[in-house]
Amino acid sequence: MKRKLIAAIGVAGMLVSVAACGSDDKNSSADPKDRKETLTVWLMGEAQSTWPELVKDVNAEFNKKYPGVTVKIQYQQWADKVKKLDTSLGGDKFPDVVELGNTETMQYILNGALGEIDPKKYENSDTWIKGLKDTCSFEGKTYCVPYYASARLAVYNKDMLKAGTGSDALPQTEDEFLAAMDKVDAELGKKDKRASSLYFPGRYWYAAMSYVAAYGGQIATYDEGGKEWKSALSTPEAQKGIQHFVDLVKKYNKADVTKDEQDHANVMANEKAAVIYGQAWEAGSVTTGENGNPKLEGKIATAGMPGPEGKALPSFIGGSDLATISKSKVQDLGEEWISLFTNAKSMEVLASKNILPNNEKQLEPLKAKPETAAIANAVPDAWFTPIAPGWASIEKEEILQNMLLEIVKGSSVADATKKADDKINALINKES
Repeated sequence: MKRKLIAAIGVAGMLVSVAACGSDDKNSSADPKDRKETLTVWLMGEAQSTWPELVKDVNAEFNKKYPGVTVKIQYQQWADKVKKLDTSLGGDKFPDVVELGNTETMQYILNGALGEIDPKKYENSDTWIKGLKDTCSFEGKTYCVPYYASARLAVYNKDMLKAGTGSDALPQTEDEFLAAMDKVDAELGKKDKRASSLYFPGRYWYAAMSYVAAYGGQIATYDEGGKEWKSALSTPEAQKGIQHFVDLVKKYNKADVTKDEQDHANVMANEKAAVIYGQAWEAGSVTTGENGNPKLEGKIATAGMPGPEGKALPSFIGGSDLATISKSKVQDLGEEWISLFTNAKSMEVLASKNILPNNEKQLEPLKAKPETAAIANAVPDAWFTPIAPGWASIEKEEILQNMLLEIVKGSSVADATKKADDKINALINKES
């Protein structure tokens, strides 16, 4: 694995790591009041729009200890953040602290861009949500700090559900849920043949892999003997989950099955879907924003998504992490700022806004809170993509999306999963 890691990092990444060694030793020994540096922090736009007071309070607390340090918060957008970060890391103007989506962290760990951190320096690290902690870990070392968590759940139109079933409460078992979708389908069909009771796009691989997880399958498994990852989509468990998902797509999606989930909140905003499977914040997107429908305000609700065999559907663990950049000359300041921004006091601010905190202890009360119960209860058992070196760089979405689309269009599950396994295996352990 070490040989694979070195090859994955490459010479440039190794030089970054070497250059960073000891870079903050001199600064860290200085009197805090004598520090005069600038700390540049990249946060995503949610912090600016939803919890700006937390950013302000943490900066104020930080400057009590380091009055001479200037903290520059630069807000980024998800659409172009990775491109901007990659460009900045190739030059000499880069952030010292960066927020990363949990699916982004591995590629930066492997290319040597992130500084190693000591979890013991961070409050609640002993109860960090496992799904987030895993995204920050590689070969026994930790390279980022969990920031907040999210998970996918059922987002539904209460009026559409009630019109079909007589109740606006989403059923809790899959048998009852699908029976309700049949009734909603019949009702919608009287007015709009293109409206779906359950809108599952055919290329929605996050949803498909949730059904794989529901049947005990995995995308890939690690072979201890061979010291490599192997795609596992051809296993009976994975195939059963994939078939289950495809059956739902074919039965309930009355729209374009070749699409992915990127615009499913818009589909619901246009009243073409009674239920979608999305992230909690997408419920807000249905009613607000550029493509939202204000007429649906108060009519959109969330609930745990019922899954096979009487259990809730396992959710993909989403969320963000915070990391220092390895070649930053103020890594120690970055670590302290992150520590303040992710401590129990800060997590309480997020929890008060129904944002899931980074640790199990503070997550627990949200499991009973009506506004957060569905998503909070989905997090502990959530699944994540393989923590494999090659997974960070392979075109995994395209492989999985194409596999699903082939099956939706008529290919056998066995043939399509075998083809996907071959493609993933050719890339997931690739050394260069």
